[in-house]
Order: sequence, then C-alpha cells, then structure tokens
Amino acid sequence: MTDLTALKYTAEHEWIALDGDTATVGITEYAADKLGDVVFVELPAVGTAVTAATVVGEIESTKSVGELFAPLDGEVIAVNDAVVDDPSLVNADPFGAGWLVKLTVDPAAVDGLLDRDAYIALTGGAE
Repeated sequence: MTDLTALKYTAEHEWIALDGDTATVGITEYAADKLGDVVFVELPAVGTAVTAATVVGEIESTKSVGELFAPLDGEVIAVNDAVVDDPSLVNADPFGAGWLVKLTVDPAAVDGLLDRDAYIALTGGAE
C-alpha cells in the first residue's frame, strides 16, 4: 500500500507522489468517493506542457463530471491507459492502480502543496 503520509495533496483533491523530478498524480479516495462510480476518464496527451491549476483532463461519474487540474507546472511523460480503458480503477484503487498521469516537474515545486495532515483538515477529517 502507498504511504499516504509521503504524498503531497492539492485543495482540488489530487495526490502527488514525487520520485526525483517525476510526479505521479491521481485523485484522492475522498474525491473518488464524492464522485461516485467513475465511468469515463480523459487525460492529456504525452508530451503536453501543463500549467499548475489549469484543467488538463476530465473525470466523469454516474453523478457528475469533474475536472482534473495540473497540480504543478510540467510536462506529461506518461498517462495511465489502464484507467482510460477501465475507469473503475479510480474508485477501486485511487492511490495505486488508479493513478492518472506522470509529469516531469521541478521537485522544489511540491513544497507549496499540502501535507497529509493539512489535507485531512481541508476535508473536515475525512481521509
């Protein structure tokens, strides 16, 4: 299982796992629960330059349509095709097989993101 305390988070309910200058991005279990059953995921193309806080994709569920925001400036170096083919992975394993994109980023940029405690406070104690 992923060490959730090692991740960074955004107010838009995304998690970021940093490995060198590669950031793996997904949505949190809280966001997946709020969305309901995910039925469609649209992700940016590999090679796309993204800017923090801009919409880079879409997640549709039986309840609503949610936007995927870039948590950091960077370039898309990988997308999770398994999630595009089987969107239910976002609900089943949001911190594992349900990851969405990998970005090349400036590692120092994650310093401005939320830690686990701050994210839990943001969600009113929900994990």
